Amino acid sequence: MSTPSTPDAPGSSDAAELGPDAPSAGTSTVLVVNSGSSSLKFQLLDPLAGEVFASGIIERIGLDQGMGRITAGEAYGAHQGEVPDHVVAMQIVMELFDQVGLALEDAHVVAVGHRVVQGGARFSAPTPIDSWVRDQIADLSSLAPLHNPPAVDGIDAARRMLPDIPHVAVFDTAFFADLPAASRTYALNKGVADEYRIRRYGAHGTSHQYVSKKVTELLTSEGTDASGLRQVVLHLGNGASASAVADGAPVDTSMGLTPLEGLVMGTRTGDIDPAVFVHLHRSAGMSVEDIDTLLNKRSGMQGLCGMSDFRDITQAIRNGDETAELAMQVYVHRLRKYLGSYAFALGGLDVIAFTAGIGENVPEVRERTLAGLAGFGIVLDRERNAERAPGIRTISTDDSPVRVLIVPTDEELEIAQQTLAVARG
Repeated sequence: MSTPSTPDAPGSSDAAELGPDAPSAGTSTVLVVNSGSSSLKFQLLDPLAGEVFASGIIERIGLDQGMGRITAGEAYGAHQGEVPDHVVAMQIVMELFDQVGLALEDAHVVAVGHRVVQGGARFSAPTPIDSWVRDQIADLSSLAPLHNPPAVDGIDAARRMLPDIPHVAVFDTAFFADLPAASRTYALNKGVADEYRIRRYGAHGTSHQYVSKKVTELLTSEGTDASGLRQVVLHLGNGASASAVADGAPVDTSMGLTPLEGLVMGTRTGDIDPAVFVHLHRSAGMSVEDIDTLLNKRSGMQGLCGMSDFRDITQAIRNGDETAELAMQVYVHRLRKYLGSYAFALGGLDVIAFTAGIGENVPEVRERTLAGLAGFGIVLDRERNAERAPGIRTISTDDSPVRVLIVPTDEELEIAQQTLAVARG
């Protein structure tokens, strides 16, 4: 393993000493691990106080030259060198904590929370990880081949490095586990669907749960009766999803068996006629792997206009790029279709909440999505929408019957809170 690329990083000379902002004995410190196919994100925090002690990422796992970084207050640490697998990645995580003076074994970690995308019908709540649970997550890889295998790798690595504290799996699908039968069931042959576990599972559930809960808390704190609250949450990032939530429980969500269904995304098609797959196989001679790559990695905004970063897309539109303009129109058209259908599914609408990178930071998307909807009780305040400000904020007019909010998501905090609750029994 290579030496850290920043040998003079704060804390590197006295790894066993905790920094000034380190968690102390008696705190409720949780380590959150989010393992991707070539990355491992991590955050050390106290979910009760909402205090983040450190966060970072290991990137390019399995590639020739890996890299890692950590930020803890004003302290920074980094690593460059080969990262062949997730076990080595977790070893580097431990080293990075040492670099910033937060030796992980001395940080009073009470539990490790692991983000797992697919829990299938087996897991509808955060679950302590033992060998059986680990194997069940691996078995569900057929439903999430891009996501569950690296999650298992991260679980194995973290349990090996931190064997004496509880590990908890928090599932992206759990919030949507009890969707009404009418919204979770596909009109597919029942025998086939049952045999191959085909149903709507959803994804981004931790974010939708966190945001919808924050909306309810906000309205309650203002003295509004939030019982029966009908809200649509739009999680718009490189991956994007929508949910309809009534009185805190999801009624529908846009992602389905996999995270491919639903909204237009950075590189994914979202909804598309399934016969396209057959057509591409028959007419273009594309293999299953070719089509899978096309739909998940070469489509969406990237496929439409060659860009997936909305900073680039909005600038291109300002510069008169007609391809980028059409891509934006396709993106917004899909959003409006889901917003309208969910309003009907809920029997009315009280709140629209925008969240995640695009939802929180791209006013053009919000404005286009809600333009011309005053007749449906949705009136955007353009000045509020254009403002840049932290925290939860209202961007509709004061007299808008439907309230429109920007609600910054915090999936790590939600995972840590669920993990702590399980660890405490």
